[in-house]
Amino acid sequence: MTSVRKAVFPAAGLGTRFLPATKAQPKEMLVLVDKPVIQYGVEEAAASGFDTIILVTGRGKNAIEDHFDISIELESFLEARGKTEQLAEIRKISRLINFAYVRQGEPLGLGHAVLVARDLVGQEPFAVVLGDDVIDADPPALRQLVSVFERVQGPVLAVERVPEEHVSSYGVVAVAESLGGGVYRVGDLVEKPKREEAPSNLAIIGRYILTPDVFPALAATRADRTGEIQLTNGLRQLLQQRPIYACEIEGVRHDTGNKLGFLKATVYFALRRPDLSEAFKDYLRSALER
Repeated sequence: MTSVRKAVFPAAGLGTRFLPATKAQPKEMLVLVDKPVIQYGVEEAAASGFDTIILVTGRGKNAIEDHFDISIELESFLEARGKTEQLAEIRKISRLINFAYVRQGEPLGLGHAVLVARDLVGQEPFAVVLGDDVIDADPPALRQLVSVFERVQGPVLAVERVPEEHVSSYGVVAVAESLGGGVYRVGDLVEKPKREEAPSNLAIIGRYILTPDVFPALAATRADRTGEIQLTNGLRQLLQQRPIYACEIEGVRHDTGNKLGFLKATVYFALRRPDLSEAFKDYLRSALER
């Protein structure tokens, strides 16, 4: 059985929804409590048994590489000041997992971002992780997908049931067959359907286990009217050749790619921190009473 070792993180987007905060820093480095958003996904991959992260980056993304690199100056400073807890936390970041980097010259869509990682992935199954989706789950969301992949030996998409009024914001799957336990064989995939035309309310969220035959399918996928190659459209091409599966993730997902979702995630993770939760609850109560 082939194991899944590599996870592709597309991170070349411009982050325009968070301007002006993202004018000079990557949106992936926006902080939830005390960790950048992308670190939550990297920690999830490491906890799920992956050994390599492939970051698909673009111009102005050097801060991501620096964050996961060794910082000799900072480590020396913390060690000299006896700040052992902070030193251990900083060292843990650079030792989490192995990193490789590839540039996406232009932001031409998620499908294109996956395609540019082709040479680094090679001929083996791999994950795709969209860092905007921060998922609190036990076991981790990626581990849940890998478990399904090991059973079905085919591509597996993470899905979540969303309110019908929100389906037009997602790729949506049509179910051909239920395999039980929240796992389905996919009959079709529709990118951002109108509410009345959606085949279900099972929305594709930011976790995928894919097989290398997705690359020729993506290469054969035409750009949409915005000039982008959509991963969902590439998967529709692949679906003509092999079964694709969907797995409902058990956990709490936060879409940090928009301001409201980011704020909700900040509150959620702050309330789960033993060192912050009580004082933060008191603050929230007082703020609501004003």
